[in-house]
Amino acid sequence: MTRPMGHDTTERGDGFAPAKRSLGQNFLVDPNVSAKIVAQLRIGPEDTVIEIGPGRGALSGHILAAGPRAYLALEKDRELAARLPREHPGAHPALVDALRLDWSRLDALDGAKLVGNLPYNIASPLLWDICSQASRFAVGVFMVQHEVALRLCAAPGGRQYGALTAWTSSFARFDYCFKVSPGVFRPQPKVDSAVVAVTPRASKERPEDPAGLATLLKRLFSMRRKQLAGILKPHWDEALAQACAGHGIEGRVRPETLTPGQFQQLAKLLKTRLPS
Repeated sequence: MTRPMGHDTTERGDGFAPAKRSLGQNFLVDPNVSAKIVAQLRIGPEDTVIEIGPGRGALSGHILAAGPRAYLALEKDRELAARLPREHPGAHPALVDALRLDWSRLDALDGAKLVGNLPYNIASPLLWDICSQASRFAVGVFMVQHEVALRLCAAPGGRQYGALTAWTSSFARFDYCFKVSPGVFRPQPKVDSAVVAVTPRASKERPEDPAGLATLLKRLFSMRRKQLAGILKPHWDEALAQACAGHGIEGRVRPETLTPGQFQQLAKLLKTRLPS
């Protein structure tokens, strides 16, 4: 009997090893959710699809059925990488750690589409890197912890808005797609998940000094309850205050109220004042 595309059959003795907690593995087992995720990519015959962490292939069958030109899967688990092309001929796995990749190399595949059910323990740093290093992918569709999805899509002023939001939003646009319950995973996580879509911003919208912006964001949000002038006290003088006012930035506000664009402007103004 042919099993549904992407359906996990671990509990029916398919020979897969148990999920590895060290890798944050929670395998998607609902083919309807898998199909819904892949549908967000709108795969066409000229597309190259790159999946991060295919696991047991929950998305693979749906991706291949959509008929992309190429499908590359990045998998850290050696056993799962070896099994993927046997379960899904047409998938091309690469045994790699996504956190160690130089994502700027992705730009050579102009217009690639990214997808992945990201382990909760790596989603934030991985998206931090992908958004800042890669600029020419068409779209990314990722399942992350629901709380992380809210942070990625947050607007300035809310409690979910933080360094991750301001950083990733400086390089890409995030759209909240849909919520996913724990019951569609094995083993089941204790929290909800959500799917987000990521679209890179045009080159002219991206920060000119990413390193300076990263330094600034980490500093400001480590003291997010303080006012801006207090956090930057060693550097906050009349000249800086006036320059900031020209961009609508006041010393009495807290970091969480600034837009990504204002953070970029502040980073420019502080470039010669803050150590890298």
